[in-house]
Amino acid sequence: MAYNNYFPAGYQPYQPMYQNNAIQNNPMQNNQQQNSGVIWVQGLEGAKAYPVSAGQAVLLMDSDSNCLYLKSADQTGMPSLRIFDYTERTETPSEPQNLDVSGFVTKEDLSPYVTRDELKKAISDMQKEKKKKVKDDE
Repeated sequence: MAYNNYFPAGYQPYQPMYQNNAIQNNPMQNNQQQNSGVIWVQGLEGAKAYPVSAGQAVLLMDSDSNCLYLKSADQTGMPSLRIFDYTERTETPSEPQNLDVSGFVTKEDLSPYVTRDELKKAISDMQKEKKKKVKDDE
């Protein structure tokens, strides 16, 4: 049997699977490294123009100013845009702020008032007394 150098159209010589995938996936990996997951827009107009699918939300960072946008679309596709300003926090607060507690009520201030348990007991006693009176009247 004689063989010639004729190959069918679309024929590609055998390549191991790992070589083929490495060649195909390499450009995608480079794109993923360049995209850090942050979506940058230029100003408010860029945020307004950014498309959002129905029922989705996306966080957009402004490349022109220190703000970010939260753009979302409801189930019908109607978009809404919320704007947030951000500032850098250089260090955490060293101590909590002192609160002025002079306007709060103390236990001593509440002592002349009835507690919940005392109120429940008084209601229960009145109900028992009412039932007893109804029984006596019969």
